[in-house]
Amino acid sequence: MSHNFYINLSKKIMARSHLSLRSGNPALSSNTFKDTEGINRSSTGPLIKDNFMTIKGTVDKTAISLLLMLCAGYFSYFENSIIYMAVGGIGGFIVALITIFKRHWSPITVPLYAMLEGLLLGGISFMYGQIYEGIVFNAIMLTISILISLLFAYRSGIIKATENFKLGVFAATAGIFLVYIISFIASFFGAGFSVLDPTNASLFSIGVSLFIVVIASLNLVLDFDFIEEGAEKGAPKYMEWYGAFGLLVTLVWLYLEILRLLAKLNSRK
Repeated sequence: MSHNFYINLSKKIMARSHLSLRSGNPALSSNTFKDTEGINRSSTGPLIKDNFMTIKGTVDKTAISLLLMLCAGYFSYFENSIIYMAVGGIGGFIVALITIFKRHWSPITVPLYAMLEGLLLGGISFMYGQIYEGIVFNAIMLTISILISLLFAYRSGIIKATENFKLGVFAATAGIFLVYIISFIASFFGAGFSVLDPTNASLFSIGVSLFIVVIASLNLVLDFDFIEEGAEKGAPKYMEWYGAFGLLVTLVWLYLEILRLLAKLNSRK
């Protein structure tokens, strides 16, 4: 629950001249590209195309980060990996904060963040895998499939991040965030929302998890839209890594929620 609490803690409203709500991702705030906009253009030297952030570059960095995360997750995928999970969880949180406040360090901090999150997810995945056979592989495949499908849908224009679309996703994300907050606080008093329990196989609980998975997936569309702004504004090259970081935060949330949903579905068998 604490990891879900962190992931959704900083879901914010984004702004842009022609697209006011850009993304619900904590890494991609309204000021993400403000300080870097036109930084290369203001240089007294000649402009070099490779100095600018591109969509392809961000996709490549995201792929590299995901590979690092998978490798680290495989490394910590064993019984009694509590230490690795603790290092990954705490270390990932610290590195994430450093990345947010020191964006130009992204080429170093983002790969490190990916590996730390991998350590955390590896331990969590092992616990799920010991109870439900095949659930981890299915969750990974579903997460990757959703990422690729939504990226294709966005780039081809099938899904457009209109103002109403962004407002709806943001409102739903804020509502989910509120539920996480209340449940997290209630957990200290031995209470909480039973619908978030992976062993709760009621139709209502499954419906709630399915709704959260859908909203987490739609946040990817807003992330794509926001990253595109960086490319349009000519953000510096290191922002490709920062854009990858933003996507990783959403993907980690999505993967954990898919795991929870599959666990509930398997509990009905």
